[in-house]
Amino acid sequence: MPVTRVSAPPPRDPRARTVAERLTADPADGGTLASWGTETGASAGTLARLFVAETGLAFGQWRERPRMQAAMPHLAADLPIEAVAHQVGYATAGSFTAAFHRLVGVTPRQYFPLDDQGTS
Repeated sequence: MPVTRVSAPPPRDPRARTVAERLTADPADGGTLASWGTETGASAGTLARLFVAETGLAFGQWRERPRMQAAMPHLAADLPIEAVAHQVGYATAGSFTAAFHRLVGVTPRQYFPLDDQGTS
């Protein structure tokens, strides 16, 4: 399986960059654009427009990337998908697996297959 690079381009605007830096540091943070807007002095709509204009991704799409970046080492260490999902901000293993598949093109277990002894 080829290695997939999941990157999250940083926005330039200081308000959106603050959000991006905080989410990169803590991908499980579930803050909404409205709550981030209160913190950064921008409306939710402004932040949403900034993410699209400066990264080419909607905020939700952008947020998935640092979450997947944080998940990769845990998956490579063969931690249970449910545990990894919660660690990086997903409520269920199913929602995490769907996001992983959307970004990487395969499921986590296809990307990090188990060997014959049941380990990666």
